[in-house]
Amino acid sequence: MTVHAQPDYRIRASSPAPTAHPTAPNPDSFSSEPFLPDYESRRAAFFEHVLKNPAPENTKPAWHELSRLAAGGTPHEGIFHAALDFIDARKDCADFVLHGILRLLESRELDTSRLLSDHLFSRAKRTVLNFKYFPNEPGIDSLCTWTENHYILYTSAAYLAGQLYPEEVFANSGETGRQKVELNRKRILRWLDLRFHTGFSEWLSHVYYDEDLTALLALYDFAQDEEIRRKAEMVIHLLLLDIALNSFKGVFGSTHGRAYENTKKWASNEGTTDTSKLLFGMGIFSNFDNMSAVAFALSGYRVPKVIELIASDSHFENKQRMGIKLSEMEKWGIHPDNFEDGMHYLTLEAYLHPKTISNTIRMFDTCNWWENSFLSPFKPYRGLLKTLNAIRGLPLLARFVERDACRNTREEVNIYTYKTPDYMLSTAQDYRKGYGGDQQHIWQATLGQDAVCFTTHPAKIEGVTPNYWAGSGLLPRAAQYKNVAVIIYNIEKIPALYVPIKHFFTHAWFPRDKFDKVLETKGWIFARKGKGYIALRSQNKYFWNMESEIPYLPMPIRQHEEDKLREVIVPSKKNIWICQMGCEADDGRFFDFVETLSGAQLAFSGMNVEFQSPGNGLVRFGWDGGFSVDGVTIQLHDYPRYENPYVKAEFNADEVNIPMGRHELSLNWRKTENQTIS
Repeated sequence: MTVHAQPDYRIRASSPAPTAHPTAPNPDSFSSEPFLPDYESRRAAFFEHVLKNPAPENTKPAWHELSRLAAGGTPHEGIFHAALDFIDARKDCADFVLHGILRLLESRELDTSRLLSDHLFSRAKRTVLNFKYFPNEPGIDSLCTWTENHYILYTSAAYLAGQLYPEEVFANSGETGRQKVELNRKRILRWLDLRFHTGFSEWLSHVYYDEDLTALLALYDFAQDEEIRRKAEMVIHLLLLDIALNSFKGVFGSTHGRAYENTKKWASNEGTTDTSKLLFGMGIFSNFDNMSAVAFALSGYRVPKVIELIASDSHFENKQRMGIKLSEMEKWGIHPDNFEDGMHYLTLEAYLHPKTISNTIRMFDTCNWWENSFLSPFKPYRGLLKTLNAIRGLPLLARFVERDACRNTREEVNIYTYKTPDYMLSTAQDYRKGYGGDQQHIWQATLGQDAVCFTTHPAKIEGVTPNYWAGSGLLPRAAQYKNVAVIIYNIEKIPALYVPIKHFFTHAWFPRDKFDKVLETKGWIFARKGKGYIALRSQNKYFWNMESEIPYLPMPIRQHEEDKLREVIVPSKKNIWICQMGCEADDGRFFDFVETLSGAQLAFSGMNVEFQSPGNGLVRFGWDGGFSVDGVTIQLHDYPRYENPYVKAEFNADEVNIPMGRHELSLNWRKTENQTIS
């Protein structure tokens, strides 16, 4: 399976590599159990892997060469120069690259005159002083600066650059380094405060947690302000706790606020997998798209023992709440009437919400966003939007197209993850049903590396997100209790300016070749991986995307080799999917599981279902109304910040305490106290 990065996102050196530089990849293998018992030995193995491999051709090769330098190898200086070219060109994701250069400049102990030239360091300083760090600075570009991960990457980069060069003038903004530090200190502390109290709007993202960690580790390692340093450390702890709670044997296979097709399908493509293997021993050193593993390997940060132990535990139920409701944004100090607050609601990608659209259009002028390629689809409507803004008509327009125009928006989410030694099932409970989705990943069943299952409503056959597998045309209504999930789709045309609804089917990713056994009977699809089982049922008749001819279907489907015998298609506007997990310890042999599930009482009625779930009781759920199991209504909203066997914390709590035997982690935000007992 090969995924090609977009050409604009590749950094390749124009000069030859050093003579001893590796030329061919030396792939690592996936570890589903801790491959080494302690961090220092895993760190040594990570550096050994780096020395045996050339830098990847994506946005992260400079990070790979930083590792090579730290590991005692000879770095490819041409890659650092190519990275500086990328930053100077102000290409999207330049902030990822810039953080590697800042770490190089900060970590002078990694350099010797025989390894890197003075010219490289003087050029790096010039790049840092000339860069555009925030969208209201002068200049037209196509940088994405506003999402949750980009916000902290840019503000922390500006803060650290200003700290490095306090008396210098930064050419693009005209600010001195000291002014950059003062301005971005406020932004950073506000972002950190929201993350500690409400979690991440890009919840459990196996793509963007890598970026968040990189920025936070830079602050932990280099910020001279002790408050920033200690608070960054606390947010790192909680972010790693998120990964530990919601991963299965090295696969970060949970619901996600942002995910892409390849990252959902293939564990080795997760942006966090290298980091997981380094910190917890499970995953793979993939070289695919990661920089936080390097940042950890070069950092003085160490994972608290309690979090490492949680990552290795294998049987628990976890509930979490993350993000905020836009209807309550003022409660969190975010007022949609100014630029600085606007940048914070844009971390939720709430561009065109009825509460925010008027301020956003003003920000388009402030930041020259009409020319930004990410936002250029709005340019043809510039005159109309500004006229409507002048007469205060934009909120009315936004309400009319809200389900489409706010598909990127990530509001409060209630997460439920059930984890056993043989499988994990994870769902965003009753999340924004019937809204368009962009990169949200609502539910997933995980039984091992690449042995996963999930459903989507395709927004487009090809193209950027939302597309065939990433995001959704329309989001389902989904609910989970322990090992059973019900996912309901109601596909209809909606008023749309962004992604009109054109495809009226849903489908499941069910890679037959990644399971040990697959069996179909009585409308159910069953599979076994090791001692774990999965059963998937569709309300309506399903078809496999076949290797040969595909049966006639009244809609276009994607013709990709990768999908053959891995895609289950249901050509229906309305459909209910049921997923139940099992294992040998609870359900006996695989064929016992098949017989029990296929014989269970199941009744569909329109958009409602009643399912006599073996081991759970009668499950009732529909497009409207509550979710009940065995006569008990199951709560789908207003979860605590954390509720699991290790940590219980209310939403918006100032304290998070994680006791585990003789180990404990205690975080107190108000006192800026961080105590670890190991």
